[in-house]
Amino acid sequence: MNGPEGQDDVAKWQREAGRALNRREYRLAHELCIKILTRRPESADAFFLLAMIAAVHDNFPKAVELIERSLRLDPANAEYHAQLGRCLIALQRPREAFEAAVRALSLNPREALTLDTIGVVMTRAGAHAEALEPFHRAVAADATKAPFFYNLGASLQFTGDFAAAADAYRKALDIDPAYYRAWSSLAQVTRAPFTDAEVARLDALLAERSLDADSELHLCHALAKQCEDLGRHGESFAYLERGKRRKRQSIHYSFEADRALFAAARQTMASRPMQTRGCESGEPIFIVGMPRTGTTLVERILSSHPAVFAAGELTNFALALKRAAATPSRLVLDPQTLAAAGSVDLARVGAEYVESTRPRTGHTQHFIDKMPLNFFYAGLIHRALPNAKIICLRRNPLDTALSNYRQLFATSFSYYNYAYDLLDAGRYFIEFDALAKHWLRTIPENYCEVHYESVVADTETEARRLVAFCGLEWDPACLAFERNAAPVATASSVQVRQPIYRTAVERWRKYESELAPLKALLAGAGLVQA
Repeated sequence: MNGPEGQDDVAKWQREAGRALNRREYRLAHELCIKILTRRPESADAFFLLAMIAAVHDNFPKAVELIERSLRLDPANAEYHAQLGRCLIALQRPREAFEAAVRALSLNPREALTLDTIGVVMTRAGAHAEALEPFHRAVAADATKAPFFYNLGASLQFTGDFAAAADAYRKALDIDPAYYRAWSSLAQVTRAPFTDAEVARLDALLAERSLDADSELHLCHALAKQCEDLGRHGESFAYLERGKRRKRQSIHYSFEADRALFAAARQTMASRPMQTRGCESGEPIFIVGMPRTGTTLVERILSSHPAVFAAGELTNFALALKRAAATPSRLVLDPQTLAAAGSVDLARVGAEYVESTRPRTGHTQHFIDKMPLNFFYAGLIHRALPNAKIICLRRNPLDTALSNYRQLFATSFSYYNYAYDLLDAGRYFIEFDALAKHWLRTIPENYCEVHYESVVADTETEARRLVAFCGLEWDPACLAFERNAAPVATASSVQVRQPIYRTAVERWRKYESELAPLKALLAGAGLVQA
């Protein structure tokens, strides 16, 4: 035994365990941690390394348990708090994750990875403005990592600093030209950003045989946006088709899964009388609808009112319902969970939903939850929160399907898998249209529809109607929404910081020949003229 109580041995095992974990030699790392704990049962680092092994294997409940044990032994360790936040995000506990990240940042960490982790946790919890500080500090501590600059760029984009976002994305690409997400993100914050040399570089990257489906998708979206900005719509569509086709093939998606989801949603209000009165809170305003239909625009109009706070796209209602339903699937939203919802205590779900949005909400009369997918839950939201307002966005069918197809959604988010195929996007719209009409018939109050084209054509009339619907006095700030400084973490983060523009209305005509099959599909459903 070397040194007091074998300190030299323990330190050696600690270093070896860390190296083994980095090499993905998890069994060896685990054995060394157990060895350390046999010698020193109060080793916070050993428990933390065991937690990281558990997290790597997606055993996040165990990881949280082990990190909390580490924190009891070493409560001032910023890395422990940051990783606790990361694991809580994985467990879909955003409130607690945000609080862990705040604690981590308050300990003034200096390690770039810890700072970046704090920023990521805050971003995942919807706190995009708060994430800027740790991301800035991460790139200052280590300017050699492309992901650190990319994460900073994304937060700058969401908070409206597009020039700085573009600079951060370019720095990521200077470090690693194969960091493909930065190419597609750069294309979104700047009009036709690429030089001829960069376009040639992108085409060369596309030609690499080792390119996976996600990387090809990002590169194709970058080039599609470049071509569209230059008015070359045929070329733009061809790039979209190339990237989308391969990605769809890789996920084995079938539209029938989504069809079943819509059918289950329609049944949530069928022949089910109201149980006990739901949670009485009138704080929430839910803005729902298909993506790219003006949901963010309406959010910006309403959140410009001093009595309204934009909380972002929250998954909180879905999570509260899933926990109450306790269905066994790993999916939060599925037909089984919707079917089970009729037997849960929806008043409790409503109360838990509102509480779960704290501490970010509660300081204004209302808060907006702009998760588009909440349209599946509209009937259940009405029963759980009868005083909540639900605003459903509608848009021209061709423009809606095209805009969803043009959008690069998070590739890990399976609920938008329909957007990898133009006709699947059309089928999805047909089902959405039927569900929206169902809600209009079956939800008796606190539900209204607004059409994107109407907002664009007569913004003040529609804004006044929406403000009145929410029970608020009119405020002129609602017409100056482009000055709203609140973060926007959606595909519309650039557009909604501009005054109202009409160029997106009937955008489908620029792709009219390419959309012929989609138009025929929608015409067959009676939604457009043939």
